[in-house]
Amino acid sequence: MTLEERLQTIREHSQTRMPPELRAVLLKNIDHVRDSGIIHRVAKVGSPAPDFTLPNTVGQPVSLGALRARGPVVLSFYRGRW
Repeated sequence: MTLEERLQTIREHSQTRMPPELRAVLLKNIDHVRDSGIIHRVAKVGSPAPDFTLPNTVGQPVSLGALRARGPVVLSFYRGRW
């Protein structure tokens, strides 16, 4: 099974787990985000990120610039309930 086939199976299965009224709200909000034009402002794969500094796991500041100086950097963004 290809990745696209697996993703399609996941999409189809997720539709059966969500009540129709919740799905309608979700789809409405997806359309709202798409209509906002934000998709045209999203950073593309391979585009440089602006420099920033965030605390690491022990609270020490780490900047993207300092990490870049050591070599390539992969950024991963997690979104979820906190």
